[in-house]
Amino acid sequence: MASYELLIKPSARRELDGIRDRGDREALVVAIAALAKNPRPVGCQKISGADHLFRIRVGVFRVIYEVIDRRLTITVIRVGHRRDVYRG
Repeated sequence: MASYELLIKPSARRELDGIRDRGDREALVVAIAALAKNPRPVGCQKISGADHLFRIRVGVFRVIYEVIDRRLTITVIRVGHRRDVYRG
């Protein structure tokens, strides 16, 4: 299986950098990096109402990302606490 190109939106990068707990931040970075090898890991959920959006859980945090298979790209759109990440 080919490796996907991993892109992170600047807003998602700021959200990730804003997470204060170093352990949580490192766990999120590892989980995001793993998406390049397997864009649909065990436990990922497709977001209803969107064709290419998925989410993964990392503790109390969520990573919202888009998978474009025909271009082999993954774009991380949001990173945040579960209570905040789905708000517009």
